Amino acid sequence: MATLKHQLTTLLHFRPLWRFALLISVVAIGFLATTSSNYPIPSAPSDKVNHLIAFIELTILTRLAWPELRSIWYAPALLAFGLGIEIVQANLPYRDFSLADVAADGAGILIGLLPWPGLRKVARKDLRDSPGSV
Repeated sequence: MATLKHQLTTLLHFRPLWRFALLISVVAIGFLATTSSNYPIPSAPSDKVNHLIAFIELTILTRLAWPELRSIWYAPALLAFGLGIEIVQANLPYRDFSLADVAADGAGILIGLLPWPGLRKVARKDLRDSPGSV
């Protein structure tokens, strides 16, 4: 029987799950950021905290989905997503453009890039990883 640690490690390395979760998160965040209805969704009293939490989540999901990808590629893409949301909101009559929201998105990305247990970079296997190595 596999140990709990092995099962969790296997789950952490199951990339299709994290890629699907990232897709669902992007769609949900995009929808919630552009809708006019107030849904009974638990949220922080400050809109900036919501942005911070959303982009921490997006960054961590991206790191889990593509652990070999360097942050120089996905961090600007995530920030562009946040800026895109703000540009769309600028054209909606019930929303406003805010550079402070983009700054909160950037802070969330930076926090998401901090070292987190279990989110280590995937190392390439070499002969030292073989079962018969000394």
